[in-house]
Amino acid sequence: MADYDAVMISMQQDEGQDQGFDPRTGEPVGQPVPHTGSADVDRAARAAAEAAPALADLPLHARAELLRGVAAALESARDELVPLADAETGLGEARLSGELTRTTVQLEMFADLVVEGSFLEVVIDHADASARPAPRPDLRRMLVPIGPVAVFGAGNFPFAFSVAGGDTASALAAGCPVVVKAHPGHPGLSVRTGQILAAALPAGAFGMVHGLAAGQELVSHPAIAAVGFTGSPAGGQALMALAAARPEPIPFYAEMGSLNPTVVTPAAVDARGEEIARGFVGSYTMGSGQFCTKPGLLLLPAGHGLSDHLAEQSAAVTLGPLLSARIRDAFTQGVAELLSKPGTRVLHSTSTVDAQGYTVPPALVAVDAAEVLRGGLQECFGPAAVVVEYASAAELDELLEALPGSLTATLHAQPEAEPELARDLLERLGRRAGRVIFDGWPTGVAVSWAQHHGGPWPATNSAHTSVGMTAVRRFQRPVAYQNVPDALLPQALREANPGGLPRRVDGVMHG
Repeated sequence: MADYDAVMISMQQDEGQDQGFDPRTGEPVGQPVPHTGSADVDRAARAAAEAAPALADLPLHARAELLRGVAAALESARDELVPLADAETGLGEARLSGELTRTTVQLEMFADLVVEGSFLEVVIDHADASARPAPRPDLRRMLVPIGPVAVFGAGNFPFAFSVAGGDTASALAAGCPVVVKAHPGHPGLSVRTGQILAAALPAGAFGMVHGLAAGQELVSHPAIAAVGFTGSPAGGQALMALAAARPEPIPFYAEMGSLNPTVVTPAAVDARGEEIARGFVGSYTMGSGQFCTKPGLLLLPAGHGLSDHLAEQSAAVTLGPLLSARIRDAFTQGVAELLSKPGTRVLHSTSTVDAQGYTVPPALVAVDAAEVLRGGLQECFGPAAVVVEYASAAELDELLEALPGSLTATLHAQPEAEPELARDLLERLGRRAGRVIFDGWPTGVAVSWAQHHGGPWPATNSAHTSVGMTAVRRFQRPVAYQNVPDALLPQALREANPGGLPRRVDGVMHG
C-alpha cells in the first residue's frame, strides 16, 4: 500500500476521535480530535459549494495570490508546524523541514502556473463557411473548475501529501474549493494546518472533517464534484465504489499500491553490481520504507552473486520508527506472508529490534520466479523488499508481463554493451509504470512540469499525475461555447484576449 489505509480508523484510536501518537515511544501526543458529525460534514460541503462560483470567477492573478498567501502563511508557522509534525510522525525535524519547503514551493509553482494560463487550454476556431466537410460555427473551448474537491491526505508525508499537499494545491489552482478528510495519524498537525489554510483563503474555500464515517459521507455528498486520494488499495477501492455508486458519479483519483520493480541486466551486474546493491538497499529502506516509490522488487540475473552483499548492506541500516502501530503490525504480517511462500529464502531478517515504539528491522527475501508469474506478490509497506532471479531474457520478459502496474520502474543497464536489451527493457518497463528511472533510484519525486506520479492499475486508477503542474488537470472539465456573442464569453475566450493567455486559434498556437 502507498500508505496505511487512510479511511480506516486505527486500532490505536478511541471510537469517535483521532489520537496522535509518538512513533518513537508509542505514547499519546496532544489532545484527541473528535470525529466530525454528519451535520458538520454537510455544512463543510455546502460551504464549499457556495464558495465555488466566486473562486472560479477570480481573475487568475488573484487566484495565484491566494496560493502564494497560503505558502507564506505556512512558512511563517514553520517553527510551530515542524515540531508538531515530528511529535506525531517521528520523521525527524530535518526531513520535515525539507518537506514543508517542498510544500510551499509547490504552492508557489502552482501560482506561477495559474498566472501563465496555459493550463486553461484555450482553443478558438472561428466560423468558416468554407470548412470541409461542412461549414463550421464559431467554437471556443477552455477548461473550467470542476467544483468542490474532497482530499484524503496521506500519513507518510504529513505536509506534501496531506492537508496543504499536492491535491489541495492543484485543486485550488484549478479554482476549486477543497474539503480535506484529515489523516488520523497526525490529527493535531492537521487541525493546525487547516486553521492556517482557512485563515488564508476566502470563506468556504477550505474545510476539514475527521473520521471514517465523515470521509465516507464526504465522498457521497452531492456538493462534492471530485476526490483526490492517497492511501491503500483497500481504502481507495472502497471509496471509489462510493463515488461510482452516487446518483451522479464523480471522478475519483486514487494513488494506491505499487511494487516499483528494479531490473538489473547481466552487464550491469558485471560492471557495478555491488554499487547497485548498495543503492537498492539505501532506496528500499529510505524513510523506513514508507515511500510510495520504494523499490520493492529487485530482478537480478541468475548467478549474480550479490546475495551476501545485499544482506550485509541491509543489516547495516539504521531505521527510524514506522508511523503507527497499525503499520508496524501490517508490516510484520506482510513479512510473515512473504516468508511463508514456497521456495522463499531469507537474505536478511531479524525477529526483534532493540528499540521502543514502532521500529522494525528491514527484511529482504528471495522468492522464486514462479511466485511472480502466479501473481503472488503484493507491496509490503515498510522496509521490506523481494529479490527474484531470472534465468534468461525470455523469463525476464515473462516476469515483467506478469507484474501489476506501478508508479515507477527502474533499469540498471550498460547501453554501450547491450544497446538492444536496454532499449527493449525501457519500452517494456514503460508499459508497466508511470515513471521509468535509468541508472538511479525512484525514492524522490521532483515537483516539476514534466513529472508524472501515477501509473497503471493498481498504482492509480487514472492516467493523471498527483505530483507536478499537470496535476491540476484532474480538477478541470472542458466547456465549448458555440456562436456566443463576444461580450458574453469568459474573458479567456474573448477575441481581444484581455489576459494575454496562450491560445490555439484556428489551429495555430499563439503566446
